[in-house]
Amino acid sequence: MSFIQPRSLRRLLPAALMAVTATAVTAQQRPMNFLDMQVMKSAGSWAPSPDGAWMLYTVRTPDWAEDESQSDIHVVSLSDGVTSSRQLTYTDEWNETDPAWASDGSFFLFLSDRDARNGDDQVYLMRHDGGEARKVTDAEDGVSDYAFSADGAWLAYRAGASGREQLWRVPVAGLFTAEPVQITHGEAGVDDWEWAPNGSTIYFTRPDSFDEADHRRREEGFSVDVKNQVTPLSSLWSVEAGSGTERRLTDDPSYGVEGFVISPDGRWISFTGGSPGRYERNITASRLYADQFLMDVASGSIERLTENYEVSESATSFSPDSRWIAFSAPDDMDRYTMTEDRIYLRAVDDRGGAFRKLGSSFDQSLSVDFWSEDSKTIYFNAGVKVTVQLHALDVERDRVRQITDERATLSVRLDDESGVVLIDYQDPRTPATVFTVASLDDVDDRSRWTQLVDVSPEVADIALGEEVEVEWTSTDGKRVGGVLVYPVGYREGTRYPLIVAIHGGPASADVLRFNGGYGAQVYAGAGYAVLKPNYRGSTNYGNAHRTDIVGDYFTLGFDDIMTGVDHLIAEGIVDENRMGVLGWSAGGHWSNWILTHTDRFKAISSGAGTMNWISMYAQSDVQRNRQFYVGDGFLYEDFDTYWDQSPLKYIMNAKTPTMIHVVEGDPRVPSPQSVELHMALKKLDVPTELFMYPGRSHGIPDPRNRLVKSVSEMAWMDHYVRGIGETFHWEQVLETLEKKAEAPRTISEDR
Repeated sequence: MSFIQPRSLRRLLPAALMAVTATAVTAQQRPMNFLDMQVMKSAGSWAPSPDGAWMLYTVRTPDWAEDESQSDIHVVSLSDGVTSSRQLTYTDEWNETDPAWASDGSFFLFLSDRDARNGDDQVYLMRHDGGEARKVTDAEDGVSDYAFSADGAWLAYRAGASGREQLWRVPVAGLFTAEPVQITHGEAGVDDWEWAPNGSTIYFTRPDSFDEADHRRREEGFSVDVKNQVTPLSSLWSVEAGSGTERRLTDDPSYGVEGFVISPDGRWISFTGGSPGRYERNITASRLYADQFLMDVASGSIERLTENYEVSESATSFSPDSRWIAFSAPDDMDRYTMTEDRIYLRAVDDRGGAFRKLGSSFDQSLSVDFWSEDSKTIYFNAGVKVTVQLHALDVERDRVRQITDERATLSVRLDDESGVVLIDYQDPRTPATVFTVASLDDVDDRSRWTQLVDVSPEVADIALGEEVEVEWTSTDGKRVGGVLVYPVGYREGTRYPLIVAIHGGPASADVLRFNGGYGAQVYAGAGYAVLKPNYRGSTNYGNAHRTDIVGDYFTLGFDDIMTGVDHLIAEGIVDENRMGVLGWSAGGHWSNWILTHTDRFKAISSGAGTMNWISMYAQSDVQRNRQFYVGDGFLYEDFDTYWDQSPLKYIMNAKTPTMIHVVEGDPRVPSPQSVELHMALKKLDVPTELFMYPGRSHGIPDPRNRLVKSVSEMAWMDHYVRGIGETFHWEQVLETLEKKAEAPRTISEDR
């Protein structure tokens, strides 16, 4: 659905939000606006049928007026593609999610909150060729998730009150006649769970205890958040589906089981064992303070595969023949680093044997996304400059080859149960969608791709700026790259205002995808050029590019960004007197550094940025990566290193009008960092505004507030960069609650 803004709203929005040259827009097209981003549909939960003929998927439809969204289930023929897609459920008020086929493909199940008590989900059954849905479960407190056994004989589901969920099973042959049987009975609830390949056993993790007093105090409204609260370790268990016999498989106080993987032959279980330390166990930094373990199911014996206190390994992966076990981890396994990940592989039954490191000649990170059927090749998706491509690692020869070469962002996956190959895809003119091919041999041939989903046909009515890869030389002679979005209606020889949109991470990259860079196409539609630089510290350009900022966080990245700006000025694209910069998280860090190190920009918008690494170290929910980037010495023994790299040290240089955005309860870059910046700018008489959004997340959780951030941010840029409008007024977003009023297709403005 395309949302057309009412005339009254168009008058009140910042001029740049709607501006586009009349010659650039046809009678059928208009510029993109921020509300378009809010109301676009999205698809997911791909579920191919066992015979590879059909695929179920969900479509999420935002309802802007009601400030909510709704999900329905669709089906598509894998051979006929998108034109064969059909909607199967039509509950406008309720959600249908998580579709899964029965083993014979004769029906499917899904979760829905229709007819539910207190909005709880229940399991429903439906046929893909028509008919009404039938309710399968009536579980008190609702169903969290469900799964068929591999042999198709049983349905198991997890249900119960939060923290006390238990597993239930019912024979598939008696879904509507047999009484569900509870098969786990622990005091604490079941967390992760999975069927064994033989279909008779379920493995699961469960906390070793349940804090009844803590549960009761929350129910009674004592909502105090005890930081790093003492929590129980978890253990690995099994339960026989038929008899309900439970058996504890791990009982070691030196680790808690945080996730597990079962080998295809069912003989082995690998699991992640997390630290028993209170603060280390509760840290949110991915994969830290945990190691990998391997259990022989028959004997119950456990082998510790890794013992690297601060080195973060991925979960393990078994080859299809269950011969090999592999995981990805940093190239340097002796200490905490941000070096590129390699793959470590060993024969499963080689107890105590060394892992072989693979992929060292490939100057990007590797992962184990899926294996070839013969277990000789590991496939993974990896960034290549401003794209993401599928690669293959020959396990025997230790050779990596790139398979796809699209000017796009893609991720190829193999559905384990059906063998269907799916390609998640987007490019600058194609919103996120999915394709399929007959086999992996066809992935590199675009003519053999079949598109399965198109939930955003309205994009054809939107005028988009051309989006290209751009490269330049930085101050130290290194080549740096990024993405340039030209303004809609770009005319060679005309200089345009510039927005520098800086990505977060910093270990991330801007790539050729649809409307990345904080809504870059909205700015392009309003007449801006947008540069999305992959500065030093970014991924996709090799290990040296990624780690060059270690020990000196800002210098090279700042130089990379500024030389990128100079390149666009030299090319005659950008007006150096009309430039703004914005970013979130690491992009906010760099925005703050730019604020205190140059006055070349007319406006800045800083989102969740640091000002003081010393206070940030203790305020944030992660410390180890800060220590790695800023200075590998211990903060409390080396304050000077952290202070020298803090934007606050140089705040007296700040002159640029700066808008600040942050979530009040942000755990990653806490809001006091933004408060420090705001207070400093106020005292220095630098124009500033601080927008603090409710929530406890690193990103703005509420769609309405995300719109406020975008619209106010553009108003700030329009006012200070282009001399248009009066920064921001609430009328600019309030009238977005009106719907479907007609607006002219073209708007002209003297640039």
